[in-house]
Amino acid sequence: MADLEVKDLRKEFPTRGEPLVVLRQASLELNRGQNAAILGPSGSGKSTLLYCIGTLDTPTEGQILLDGNDPFELNEPSLADFRNQQIGFIFQDHHLLPQLSVLENVLVPVLATGAANKEATDRAKHLIDLVGLSDRIEHRSAELSGGERQRVAVARSLILKPSLLLADEPTGNLDRTNAMAVGELLIDLQKQENTMLLVVTHSLELAEMCEQEYQIDNGTLHQQPAKG
Repeated sequence: MADLEVKDLRKEFPTRGEPLVVLRQASLELNRGQNAAILGPSGSGKSTLLYCIGTLDTPTEGQILLDGNDPFELNEPSLADFRNQQIGFIFQDHHLLPQLSVLENVLVPVLATGAANKEATDRAKHLIDLVGLSDRIEHRSAELSGGERQRVAVARSLILKPSLLLADEPTGNLDRTNAMAVGELLIDLQKQENTMLLVVTHSLELAEMCEQEYQIDNGTLHQQPAKG
């Protein structure tokens, strides 16, 4: 059994006519330490797939198992806890809270469950050091560049040691130099933390950094040949 199993996922939305089918029997597997990229044109269903895997949306059919657990069998409060503790999210827009410092932003997932203790604060400082922002730890997001903000988002996604990282166009708002740096940093930290990483991207360069590659078209997911 893989650490992440996505089995025959289907997602459709009701319309006045026939249902709008966005995903059609999408399946994939990942194990700890592995990463994969999902490429596809706009509207192909790749972000919908990511949101279903991240439990931000509910599939119409199919099953998702993370470490053998089906999150959709949980009640809403338990599902929210599962999502916070087991899944780290990185979006195209960093979603930093402007009134908080870098350190406080990295600690936001911890604060969702109570006060940050010394262990959590020390881990946040360690992650901030790993993303190269120790000298900016008290800065607010308005005082950071776009690349620096996305580095904070990477650190925040790892604070609770999640089993799975999900990144939706994580370099989409960055220039090429910053995009390459953030992409390399993300994959390096994913390896160091021995977690799983699934990236949705338009960037062929970011996809090339990943070990596995999937193409999605019209809601159908295809695994590409293994990279040499």
